[in-house]
Amino acid sequence: MIAAHLPALQVVLPLISAPLMVLVRRGGIAYGLMLTVAWISLLISLLLAQQVAEFGPISYHIGNWPPPWGIEYRVDALSSFVLVLVSLAGAVVVPYSRRSVMSEVPQALHYLFYSMFALCLTGLLGITITGDAFNIFVFLEISSLSTYVLIALGRDRRALTAAYQYLIMGTIGATFIVIGVGLLYLMTGSLNLVDIAQRLPAVAEKRPVLAALAFLTVGISLKLALFPLHLWLPNAYTYAPSSISAFLAATATKVSVYVLIRFYYSVFGDSLVFRDLQILLVLSIAAMITASLAAIYQNNLKRLFAYSSVAQIGYITLGLSLDSVGGLSAAIVHLFNHALAKGALFMLIGGIMLRTGDVTLSHAAGLARRMPVTALGIVIAGLTLIGVPGTAGFVSKWALITASLEAGRWWLVPLIVASSLLAVAYVWRFVEAAYLREPPPESQEKNEAPWSMLVPAWLMVALSIYFGVDTRFTLGGATRAAQMLLGVGG
Repeated sequence: MIAAHLPALQVVLPLISAPLMVLVRRGGIAYGLMLTVAWISLLISLLLAQQVAEFGPISYHIGNWPPPWGIEYRVDALSSFVLVLVSLAGAVVVPYSRRSVMSEVPQALHYLFYSMFALCLTGLLGITITGDAFNIFVFLEISSLSTYVLIALGRDRRALTAAYQYLIMGTIGATFIVIGVGLLYLMTGSLNLVDIAQRLPAVAEKRPVLAALAFLTVGISLKLALFPLHLWLPNAYTYAPSSISAFLAATATKVSVYVLIRFYYSVFGDSLVFRDLQILLVLSIAAMITASLAAIYQNNLKRLFAYSSVAQIGYITLGLSLDSVGGLSAAIVHLFNHALAKGALFMLIGGIMLRTGDVTLSHAAGLARRMPVTALGIVIAGLTLIGVPGTAGFVSKWALITASLEAGRWWLVPLIVASSLLAVAYVWRFVEAAYLREPPPESQEKNEAPWSMLVPAWLMVALSIYFGVDTRFTLGGATRAAQMLLGVGG
């Protein structure tokens, strides 16, 4: 009986837990409840992924109202893949956050932190599982509003400015999205994504439909930090509490990419989206090169890897712009692999923040002697960003190169390689500081991060290595999702 309601439980459990945490107003109880909900969410997402793999897409009707009249939760090859990613990130970051939050967030606000975390998780899972266009907007706002609060809880006063900047740009993006959804409803009379896709061909050439495509593209691009709409991201990642930087880097932009893929392929159809000049291709290349160059010149480790995220998003959208099974597979698998690496990096950097109070490169001098386990983890995760063979990053970059050659765009290969070489440069800045510089005289002794922070971070590092060898779930799942979206037989 419970198995039939897993799609609803995926969203309802974290949603109900949020107000409960506010009612108890105890940080310890809120943490325990959040930890339980996060791990149950991971279990549910794995069970849903198994059901989809065995029996095909799941359609769950809220209140037994059949779509398109009622709201539908729909789990298919793509959404099950992203659900696993989001719930995995939550299940790993929550145990990590206990020690980190104690040092970075006032104790009186701990219950509020976990309540907002639960709402953020609710929104991200809801975006991924819903089959209703307006529900996507609602869950997007739930995750965004809670994220603004979480960022503002950072102990640096600049966190308030970062949260406000994100709020302004996020609100603009949300406005564009709801206008796009409204135009689709105007032309089709439906909000169900499957129903819209069936009705849209009859009015595909109408101006409101093209306007809806434009509004949704710009609005979602703001949310996923596509260059040059990424200005909110560096400050948000830099000044948020460490656990939130890790969670957002692993999930927020990835779920926004999922929304873009869903509208492009499941609603509008690739023929309508990619028939004209591919501005997405140009912006993706600009992100890969420009953001990587910007990362090289950063002195703050969080800001350095925040700009790296903008560049890595460029790889994902580059795969989308190729409009092929190979390109879409590369985009989806890099969405997953980059989330693992970046989540690990920000969690490890949080350990540095805990022990040194600063995450600048100057404070990282001699870090390999003081925090050897942390330093090694950052290097391995950095190798994943570069795309060194044996890491998950190599799998997705190789898939992207292969898709570029299959599409006859060989000239993209040197650009992908050049961007990877730029990643070598900014990762080397950390290696040079941590391994080749002398530590300050006052901090010669070892002072490694607590195991409660190291174990979750190293779990993500280990997964980055594991999925560089075993690609059945990542590349295999991404390929099945791409074939489903493009209507190609497996």
